Amino acid sequence: MIVLASQSASRRALLEAAKIEFEALSPGVDEEAAKEALRADGLDARALADALAELKALKVSRRVPGGLVLGCDQTLSLDDGSMIDKAVDRADAARIVRLLSGRVHHLHSAAVIVLNGEPIWRHVERVRMTVRPLSDAFIDAYLESDWEECRWCVGCYRIEGPGAQLFSKVEGSQFAIQGLPLLPLLDFLRVRGVLAA
Repeated sequence: MIVLASQSASRRALLEAAKIEFEALSPGVDEEAAKEALRADGLDARALADALAELKALKVSRRVPGGLVLGCDQTLSLDDGSMIDKAVDRADAARIVRLLSGRVHHLHSAAVIVLNGEPIWRHVERVRMTVRPLSDAFIDAYLESDWEECRWCVGCYRIEGPGAQLFSKVEGSQFAIQGLPLLPLLDFLRVRGVLAA
């Protein structure tokens, strides 16, 4: 069994579908303060996702000695390298989706496993995503239909839901888009003996 340092419904659903036994615990991390501090250190989107995933796993690891603790995080960078955070409200979500419209962005999905306060495995997967040109009418209708779900997602989309309609091309793993580089994680758990090989 592993411990998931997250309350993310998407990550829980991925682990449940893969038949991985786990317990989910909230890491209790102030993500915005942590992001601000890490960005001040000059971390790019990939390194930021990795650092936040590690921070969450380390925080929960203190509470579960001997447990394999999985921390995850995602960041989004535009084609010019700038980063996008989660929307603060629906107007901000509309701004973000308009900003993504007709552009390529990269989603960085990080996972880190910590055992007794020490990281023992990590993986960051990058997905290249092309958003088709979107009309204001489409954006308004999309947010009207999915706001309560997509508001928690970086980029304001759930690829497993109506958010799929935003894209003309996706290059990479859908698991990573949903918040977890699942196939590399399964490989690690098999090597570790947690899952049957």
